[in-house]
Amino acid sequence: MIPTIIPTKKQHEAWRAFKDPQVSEIFFGGGAGGGKSWWLCETRLTNAYFYPGYKSFIARKELKRLMQSTYMTFTKVCNHHKIPETDWKLNGQYNYIEFKNGSRIDLIDANAQPSDPLYERFGSLEYSDGAFEEAGELDFLAFDVLGSRINRHLNDELGIIANKCVTGNPKKNWTYTRYYKPYKDGALQPGRRFIQALYSDNEYAAKSYAKTLSGISDKAIKERLMFGNWEYDDDPATLMDYDTISDLFTNIPEHSEENYLVADAARYGGDKIVLTFWKGLLCYKVLWRVKQGTDDTETWINEEAMRERVPRSHILIDEDGIGGGIVDHLKGAKGFTANQSPFDENGKRPNYKSLKDQCGYKLSELAKARQIGIRVNDVKIKEELIEELEQIKTFESDKDTPLRLVPKEKIKEIIGRSPDFSDCLLMRMYFELRPVKKAGGVVIARPNYGSSYGGGTKIPTATDWTLLGKR
Repeated sequence: MIPTIIPTKKQHEAWRAFKDPQVSEIFFGGGAGGGKSWWLCETRLTNAYFYPGYKSFIARKELKRLMQSTYMTFTKVCNHHKIPETDWKLNGQYNYIEFKNGSRIDLIDANAQPSDPLYERFGSLEYSDGAFEEAGELDFLAFDVLGSRINRHLNDELGIIANKCVTGNPKKNWTYTRYYKPYKDGALQPGRRFIQALYSDNEYAAKSYAKTLSGISDKAIKERLMFGNWEYDDDPATLMDYDTISDLFTNIPEHSEENYLVADAARYGGDKIVLTFWKGLLCYKVLWRVKQGTDDTETWINEEAMRERVPRSHILIDEDGIGGGIVDHLKGAKGFTANQSPFDENGKRPNYKSLKDQCGYKLSELAKARQIGIRVNDVKIKEELIEELEQIKTFESDKDTPLRLVPKEKIKEIIGRSPDFSDCLLMRMYFELRPVKKAGGVVIARPNYGSSYGGGTKIPTATDWTLLGKR
């Protein structure tokens, strides 16, 4: 049985990529009604006939939705191509489609499980290729682990191209940074293809989808599903929308001569060290390094603080992990401990689980008031910072518990790395929630005898000091 394929123009483009041995990943979709699920099912079905013994999978976040949506599309594809009912059957107990020629398609629930945070349940599986439906719903780790299981079943023997077929709608997560953003910038990695298909590209269903999508009242959802706009986020838990984040790079905060340095010193031995420099609420410089020792980081922070004239009391270092040792050596610098209790506000204990959560909400408040500005020349830093700030969201808002942010480990799963740049912005709020106390009436002076004064043989008197001022 050889199905006759009559694709749309965009589906044809995706088919060409699917048959190209130089292509390892194909993202097809980026809008509702573009024919992405049909194409995904047709590729599995065609390979099942061309390569007896072929083994693939279709993964989605929830098996229930996979069966209600993607599997139903698969049955429609079979009916369209007049596939005999005797050619295949569904094993409902173990969730796979089996063909009489020995080919098989597993239907996989790729949802995160508390008992299996590293997706070790996929570790021993072997497939010829694989497909991810509505990938924007998946954690990156699920995609990464399951994707590593292809090219392990009869690929050389049968000449099967090992590729990953990915479908999805616009979502500000790893699919945005892995496919759409590089595609828009002309910087897709070799072997990857991004093919955007909207309802208007599907002549088989354009009219019906146009009516349905035009009736969507929510602007963000409509922009994403109807027009394929990747810059909108409709997550109600989001604390800062895209416009608020974009404005950070053009906002002009109130002028201040107060200098600050906030450092993320590679928490728990991570591989990125980030320094941010501030004048008031204007972040005017961002520096970062990778994989350097604690001594080098301590020296770097000290040298940069002196260069930018940042007093020790205005230096804040993430104290979790190796940062604690740096704080101990840089006398006068402050340490930030994410899980410590939040600061009192107006003499009352606020409803936040931790100081970090409190800082996140404060950052959102000042950002939405356009009181924070960021100036960075490095495009990569800006892009990563935007991506990270979009992950500052309320966590489990439906529970009657103190306010929390999405945990850092969860953000790592979503974007595939640690949000080190945004952590520095969040930590800067420490000084807004607990301002540096000014000692009223304290005399500021310097000794007249300079550095030659030798070790305490003379007791200094008032005449030995030059008055510089008061505060």
